[in-house]
Amino acid sequence: MKFTAFPILLAAILSIGAVDAPSHPFSSGALKAAQSAGRPILVDAFAPWCPTCRAQAPTISAISSDPAFRNLLILRLDYDHQAAEKKALGIRQQSTLIAFHGNREVGRSVGVTDPAQIRMLAARALR
Repeated sequence: MKFTAFPILLAAILSIGAVDAPSHPFSSGALKAAQSAGRPILVDAFAPWCPTCRAQAPTISAISSDPAFRNLLILRLDYDHQAAEKKALGIRQQSTLIAFHGNREVGRSVGVTDPAQIRMLAARALR
């Protein structure tokens, strides 16, 4: 039996959730600008191969379209390709979420997929 469809299937599986969460690409400049403006920010350390990240994505997507979170800036950090940025933020694992209110970190979670807990973390950035 040949597995000629396997690469296509694997690519499809890995892409699930990759675009579910409307967010902005992470950059140190974008983070600093938002922090300087005193904005609420949620940093999402995402890897497309990570099942936990994909489980978080629908909740983050829902938050991004919820009027209660309209001022929240969601920045998606590419866990596999932004090593310096990851190190600067102290991110050691994909599926890390960090909430900031301006320059102040107000919460952090790793591997949390419970929608209520993710929403509570994001809400802390708004205070």
